[in-house]
Amino acid sequence: MKRIIMMVLRNILLVPWMWAKLCYHASHVDKYTEEEHYRMLRFITHRANKGGNVTIDAHGLENIPEENGFMFFPNHQGLYDVLALVDVCPKPFSVVAKKEVENVPFLKQVFIRQSLQVIVNVTNEVKNGRNYLIFPEGTRSKMGNEMLEFKGGSFKAATKAKCPIVPVALIDSFKPFDTNSIAPVTVQVHFLKPL
Repeated sequence: MKRIIMMVLRNILLVPWMWAKLCYHASHVDKYTEEEHYRMLRFITHRANKGGNVTIDAHGLENIPEENGFMFFPNHQGLYDVLALVDVCPKPFSVVAKKEVENVPFLKQVFIRQSLQVIVNVTNEVKNGRNYLIFPEGTRSKMGNEMLEFKGGSFKAATKAKCPIVPVALIDSFKPFDTNSIAPVTVQVHFLKPL
């Protein structure tokens, strides 16, 4: 919580503009391209990271497929995971998340609720060139850099779409939001070779 407050305070002059822009984009989805939405989200994320003393150390960007229609499968360490990926990934992607996210301000504009129908829709959208992220563990590990067992159903959309699966290893991604510190932190994001 301390780091989130620091992110806001260090960007205090931009926060009203960024919040208004985010809400406007969320309520006018068809007015902008996916790339324009994503560019705005990356700008906000980058400013928040800078204000929160978070550095992202990205590796393997060359492993992100050139063609759209792929899926990221990162380990799930904490509340900060998606922000680390958005800051360094040049290609737009959507996130499939639990139903509970739809009640969280900001996140509800970015995430897509997980259900059986959503998996069917994700499969079709990936076939049509949209990129997605699914956490195969299903929930945050809450054990630092240790992983939980993968949920079998998390790979259904990717296998049905026959799309590239990009494994992503997050290291220390739990530290920005799941510890009570504002000390500078480096989060590592490793994009591995697609399967």
